Amino acid sequence: MGVSQLGYIAYQAPNLDEWRKFAAGVLGLEVREPASPDAPMYLRVDDQHHRFALYPGKDEKLIAIGWEVPTRTGLQDLAKRLQGKGIAMREGTKAECAARKVAQFFAFKDPHGFPVEIYYGPTIEDAPFRPGRAHAGFNCGGLGLGHIVLICKDQHAAADWYINELGFKLSDYIAWNDADAVFLHCNPRHHSLAMLNECYGMTSGQVHHVMLESLSLDDVGRAYDMVVENKLPLIMTLGRHSNDHMTSFYMKSPSAFAIEYGWGGRLVDDATWRVRKYGSPKLWGHQLVA
Repeated sequence: MGVSQLGYIAYQAPNLDEWRKFAAGVLGLEVREPASPDAPMYLRVDDQHHRFALYPGKDEKLIAIGWEVPTRTGLQDLAKRLQGKGIAMREGTKAECAARKVAQFFAFKDPHGFPVEIYYGPTIEDAPFRPGRAHAGFNCGGLGLGHIVLICKDQHAAADWYINELGFKLSDYIAWNDADAVFLHCNPRHHSLAMLNECYGMTSGQVHHVMLESLSLDDVGRAYDMVVENKLPLIMTLGRHSNDHMTSFYMKSPSAFAIEYGWGGRLVDDATWRVRKYGSPKLWGHQLVA
């Protein structure tokens, strides 16, 4: 059994006040305040307790990318198989599981050094999601948080590892200018994970961006207006992608990675899906902002 969704991201951020304003006011997320000075600030996106856990600290650091496994038996079997292949792994403590709001997890690093956690049993809330601003909500649930794009020295080898070891399936490829990307899915969302070569000044080990998918195109447009009118740091203008058909724009987050904010992503049916290679990441728009 492999993973079934991108469940959460844990990140150390020295600027939680900036994140608080950005998450609620721009993204429309629900902010759950830290329970103590050293506890994380949680960002809620759907009925799950949280999808982002932002820990206080002097430096920025990716703590974990959490991938859900549907059952306890599946999680334990996957952990055992990875350990059998020489992956150094540890089980999360009771306190760590309480902080992640999951029943159990195992932590390790992938071959490119990214911190990974595989888990099962996320905490689901009874109270409805309360967005930080008027918002129709996000396309999450069984599709997961959204997607994450990682910078790798050898993106094809990295993709092969995730396919062979965590059960991902290949969606497609895009190669343009100096960039070369591989897109992977673990549920019907077109991609939950993508690997990008070192380009645009980024080096292996960095997170390029995290994508959030709104349920309403109007919410994307309103966020875009907010970013433009308030002169917030925009990275890429509104446009539509060639492979997943997402209508989106890219903005800087308060941390080192970008946020893609979109609507209308394509779904994959494995019974009929054809892997393709594209020569451009866009159908229109998505102009880089100088």
